[in-house]
Amino acid sequence: MTFRKALLFVIMALFCGASVAMAAEGNAAGGDAYSSLGAALAIGLAAFGGSLGQGKTAAAALEGIARNPTARDAVFVPMIIGLALIESLVIYAFLVAFIKIKI
Repeated sequence: MTFRKALLFVIMALFCGASVAMAAEGNAAGGDAYSSLGAALAIGLAAFGGSLGQGKTAAAALEGIARNPTARDAVFVPMIIGLALIESLVIYAFLVAFIKIKI
């Protein structure tokens, strides 16, 4: 099986599984213990991944500026944009987790 066929198979399996999961009836309010645990894990993983991404971004930018101080203006603005995008993903995961548990 080639990589493209395997990728297509995985994508189709995800789409089919998502439609079945979204059609399930049950406790839609999200008040059970497992949804609260999932929300807590989502917030923790998002904060952990975001902090790792921000640390690597800042370290690479500072190293680039230290190696070539004249490139500060060319490196600083994309670094700030990258940090803002990383932080927006963490905030988005935070909001999704809280919407899931319906405060």
